[in-house]
Amino acid sequence: MNKLKISLALLAVFAFTVNCSDDILDQPNPNALTPSSFWQSAEDAEKGIIGAYSPLTNILYYSRFEVFLSDYRDDVINGFGTSDRTQASYFNTDPAGNPIKWVWQAMYQGVTRANEVLFRVPDIEMDQTTKDNILGEAHFIRAFNYFNLLNNWRNIPLITIPFTEIEDPQAIVQADPSEVWALIESDLQAAQTLLPESWPSDQTGRATSGAAIAYLGKAFLYQQKFAEAKAEFQKIISSGNYQLMDNYAHNFTEEFENNAESLFEIQLIADGNGAWGGDAPNRGKGSGYQPDFAPAGFTNQDGMTVNQWALDLFLDERTINDEIDPRTFVTFFWNTNETTTYEGEVLESKTYLDQSYTDVYDASATDIYGNKWLDWEFNGLSQSLAEGWHGAGNNLRMMRYADVLLMFAEAEFELSGSSAAALDAINQVRARADMPAFTSLTMKDIEDERIKELTFERTRYFDLLRWDKVVDVIVNNPDLKSRSAGTSAYKPGREYMAIPQNELDQNPNLVQNDGY
Repeated sequence: MNKLKISLALLAVFAFTVNCSDDILDQPNPNALTPSSFWQSAEDAEKGIIGAYSPLTNILYYSRFEVFLSDYRDDVINGFGTSDRTQASYFNTDPAGNPIKWVWQAMYQGVTRANEVLFRVPDIEMDQTTKDNILGEAHFIRAFNYFNLLNNWRNIPLITIPFTEIEDPQAIVQADPSEVWALIESDLQAAQTLLPESWPSDQTGRATSGAAIAYLGKAFLYQQKFAEAKAEFQKIISSGNYQLMDNYAHNFTEEFENNAESLFEIQLIADGNGAWGGDAPNRGKGSGYQPDFAPAGFTNQDGMTVNQWALDLFLDERTINDEIDPRTFVTFFWNTNETTTYEGEVLESKTYLDQSYTDVYDASATDIYGNKWLDWEFNGLSQSLAEGWHGAGNNLRMMRYADVLLMFAEAEFELSGSSAAALDAINQVRARADMPAFTSLTMKDIEDERIKELTFERTRYFDLLRWDKVVDVIVNNPDLKSRSAGTSAYKPGREYMAIPQNELDQNPNLVQNDGY
């Protein structure tokens, strides 16, 4: 007994000594922020939610690099060269390459910050309406990023609490896609009830209930839950809160940002910060993606051309005035002398410095380039990088009312065929561009109208993916990627991105996607 007491006493002294030593050596830094010290006030909650938006403007995400995982992968764009910027487009993504790693990290950064808000803010004493709005924004941001992660990678970890609350991070596994869809749905349903319909003018750009409704409808449509999708889109249409801009071109210029047609857009700004990097202070948050759409000679990037079939599709029907669809001039720069009179303007094929195609290239040239988003007329820029990487602040529109109408038409068509409601929705979009009304409708009509309305808006590749047409449309037509490496690198499963190698290295439970 005495020996036991002595042993316990010595153990106690040892423990006390170690604890005292630890306390002395491991003093907390009173100036360092920790979750427990930061999340104290309404001001902290506000800072936290703004921080959750911030990755969206990262040049590693929507400011630039996301374009290589979306538009550059579709059948419209034929990207130049075989750099890591075009690898995804010809199905040869390097798991150790930078674009997939950077975009993955930026998306999960948004998820992580939203998780912090959802976990910490409920315990803060603050105005309930303000708290609800902030929680709604966090639900929306988390759903938005998971929607992107799921449609790019499919097999992803589903993390819903702060990383510091996870007992064993290396035990994380990839979730079944159905689980991720379920979280997206529940997040957007929560966001609908918590978010306001609009914000004060000095808070424009923050997520609204309309954005949550539209993205919930989109999530349902992507899962072929057509009745549920239609119901959500109908809420938007019936609300009267959104309308098509009279001029299609006003959706793609800095002058008309956050307009009546916009449900959600990435708030980019040319604030003089040209630094290239993440979402930290003093880093550029302008339209760094513009050089990747600009015509040859107006960008120092590899660039791209437009495949001929896409222009032909735009030209295959005329307006009610027997002219070229005005959306063609807004979207493309190509060799033509034709014009279209639209909204009091004479539209011509023009690019930077108000130059025509033959002002820039040989009269016999046939290459087709991008024009949407360049906003050269408003900014007066001589080329895409005239003011540096972030010299233009043109917001990237992510959800427009026109897309809602077209998605409604698609859901309604899947449910009821060529109904009056489906025709009315698609014909509203066509009427804005002076295109004749459809009197009957096919699925191909809907698919083609989405190309004419939404090209270069981060939708086309994912439309092909959800329609299970990537192989038929892109893989089986290697000429669409003739400026890089064709499509011979394709293997089943490569419709989705490779899981970044650094993620696999850090967590042995993660499994690489099929085909890599």
